[in-house]
Amino acid sequence: MNQVIQERITALRKVMEREGVDYYMVPTADFHNSEYVDQYFKMREYLSGFTGSNGTLVVSAGEAGLWTDGRYFIQAENELKGTGIRLFRMLDEGVPTIQEYLQANMKEGQTLGFDGRVVDTAFGCRLEKALSDKKIIFAYDKDLADEVWADRPGLPSHPVMVLEEAICGRTAGEKMAEVRSAMEKEGTDAFLLSKLDDIMWLFNIRGGDAECNPVALSYAYLTAKECFLFSQETEVTDALREHAAKYGIVLKKYDETADFLKNRTEKECVLYDGRNTSYALYRTLTEKGECRDAKNPTELMKAVKNEVELAHMEEVYLKDSAAVCRFIYWLKKNVGKLKITEVTAADYLDHLRSEIDGYLDLSFPTIAGYKENAAMMHYEATPDNCKELEAEGMLLVDSGGQYLGGTTDVTRTIVLGPVSEEIREHFTAVAVGMLQLTNARFLYGCTGRNLDILARQPMWDRNIDYKCGTGHGVGYILNVHEGPQGIRWRFAEGQSESVIEAGMDVTNEPGVYIEGSHGIRTENVMVARNGVKNGDGQFMYFDTLTYVPIDLEGINPSLMEPGQIRMLNEYHKAVYEKISPLLTEEERLWLKEETREI
Repeated sequence: MNQVIQERITALRKVMEREGVDYYMVPTADFHNSEYVDQYFKMREYLSGFTGSNGTLVVSAGEAGLWTDGRYFIQAENELKGTGIRLFRMLDEGVPTIQEYLQANMKEGQTLGFDGRVVDTAFGCRLEKALSDKKIIFAYDKDLADEVWADRPGLPSHPVMVLEEAICGRTAGEKMAEVRSAMEKEGTDAFLLSKLDDIMWLFNIRGGDAECNPVALSYAYLTAKECFLFSQETEVTDALREHAAKYGIVLKKYDETADFLKNRTEKECVLYDGRNTSYALYRTLTEKGECRDAKNPTELMKAVKNEVELAHMEEVYLKDSAAVCRFIYWLKKNVGKLKITEVTAADYLDHLRSEIDGYLDLSFPTIAGYKENAAMMHYEATPDNCKELEAEGMLLVDSGGQYLGGTTDVTRTIVLGPVSEEIREHFTAVAVGMLQLTNARFLYGCTGRNLDILARQPMWDRNIDYKCGTGHGVGYILNVHEGPQGIRWRFAEGQSESVIEAGMDVTNEPGVYIEGSHGIRTENVMVARNGVKNGDGQFMYFDTLTYVPIDLEGINPSLMEPGQIRMLNEYHKAVYEKISPLLTEEERLWLKEETREI
């Protein structure tokens, strides 16, 4: 029995009863629907004990349920033991969505409570539609966290950093002009921007208010002639004031955003993105006047990296890849000789990154999973709960860094000693899938759904799958997960897709995850480029940014076709050519052997 969590749920139910709330919903988000959030916003984690980055808790008088995706099924099952909270495995057959669950269980006229600042408009509107027949009351101003969470941390606050324009490729003024042009095409007079990484990109600024993501809590409001940036006063620096004055940006207080929208006297049609604008602000906008829900124009602009950004990224990725190579060399040299745990291994890699010029932070907490722990895609070891590494089995390490010049994300599964032939088969299949996607040639107009099969096919040939997408965009000194580009196979009604544009970067990370046994993932980051253009159209290909060897001890060449072996050898040749100059002589000799032809 997890008495702590049970007591917290009981305390929440008492507050719900007093406030007349029949069902209370707690998502994983901040006021901007960010993926990674500061401790202040981790109400769902506090109430449930589940620490994954994605999940929604729903509590009623008789039941508590938690919804999460396939990345976290194993982790959630372990962390929810003894809490009395029921796990709902999203997208599994027969598992209801949150809307379907509430529709089936709520009685007519009951009240659904939630903090409308941390629920996005798109989801809030879906709930409205699903529950309209039952005349459900929406109490969206109910933040019960302050009463239940007695020692809740304060809002994060860190000084805003203004980037040098030399590493951005474009000025804030040029970006605002492009956004204003998009607003005009959309037939709107104003634009409310809530998504933090988009705001950072637009103004060429960065912050530190979300774990591993260099963003500052803020909103932006743009018209044809005006621009307002809402931020915490404690975060405003002299450099930001000077930068804002240069580009005509009016600085306002973060907590005055809603009142600003309510009191705005100009007659304006306001553009907003319901995926990232809070339900509370959406209700403010709709009560005030005309507004239009459409994708942030900044999203696509940000995703297509300019040549200045790409040049810095290439440089950063070589340095980052060299650090990962040094880590693998150190690990293989010392495993079984020194006491190394999942935690100390991750710490060593984090230290190597911290020594790179321009290092700012990790791009996400390093994941180091040994043997069966690697089957949990987003497993995070702690000093009190981690495995010691031995000279057998495999260690999966998924990691990345934030630098002045780029954001990195790389995964390697490292063979530490003897593994079974089944594991080698799986390891080889993952490597082949990654290499097939790396070498894709495709016509402009493709989305990631057209390409996913190249990476997934070796697993599907073996009647296994990985319960996540194959790839996601990566920000530029920004969030490690970025849209709109992505690579995934599943079609979902209403799910947005993006054509892959030249200049977009995307991860390439197929895997195999066998619960209780092993997990394997090999991940590189690639950039889409234009190739030959002829009568058949614009052909495209990928340039690789990541250069880290794929462990040959896990490869079974007899399971590979000649063309697949050639792709592996060509990749390893490039790894040695690009990374060896950044290593010591001893490390170079090791890398030469690791990248030998097979």
